[in-house]
Amino acid sequence: MSRAKPVIAIDGPAGAGKSTVARNLAKALGFVLVDTGAIYRAVALAATRAGVSRADEPAVASLAEDLLRREALVFHRDADLGMRVLLEGADVSDAIRTPEMGLGASEVSVHPKVRAALLGLQRHAGGSGGVVLEGRDIGTVVFPDAEVKFFLTASPEVRARRRHAELMLKESAPSFEETLAQVKERDLKDETRAVAPLKRAADAVLVDSSDLDFDGVVEQMLTHVRASWRG
Repeated sequence: MSRAKPVIAIDGPAGAGKSTVARNLAKALGFVLVDTGAIYRAVALAATRAGVSRADEPAVASLAEDLLRREALVFHRDADLGMRVLLEGADVSDAIRTPEMGLGASEVSVHPKVRAALLGLQRHAGGSGGVVLEGRDIGTVVFPDAEVKFFLTASPEVRARRRHAELMLKESAPSFEETLAQVKERDLKDETRAVAPLKRAADAVLVDSSDLDFDGVVEQMLTHVRASWRG
């Protein structure tokens, strides 16, 4: 498939800074941002609100299919966030960013039927190119033919420290030790799930943000994109 502009895939573990980096990279390139993790978080939130167990694959898949059929899960571009998420007409952009919904996303994303229901949505959003997608399996499953792939990571301690700093701005923040345990738990679930586990694509550029700020990460990625894509 020939695209006028590339699909840029950014995969990596939770807390590596994918959302911030993807948003800033898309802005610098004038590309559209597609936050695939937000899709799974929104489904996890919808399941929670509907009283559906996130472990119940048929029920969660049916819920996801119903949301898509009714167009009750909607994404809008946003100058600051990159993308806003509306569920049943309500803005849930903040509600899906809690630690619980992070784990919820990992729980619902293990289900093959749920992933199948949402795969088409992700591919449709990025198929024409000129997009930056971030998630866990963009370069391996969603867009294995992406022109540019990155695997963004950082040590668990660094990722937990960043997450804890964010949570400290909110009420009832967990301790650093609890946050680190949550990061490690999420890593284990993502890396060992039977369907589309988190792993680096063979042709993905490894970027370690442990000792870089996000501006430095974006600049490193921009340099690679401009060198590899002559659009």
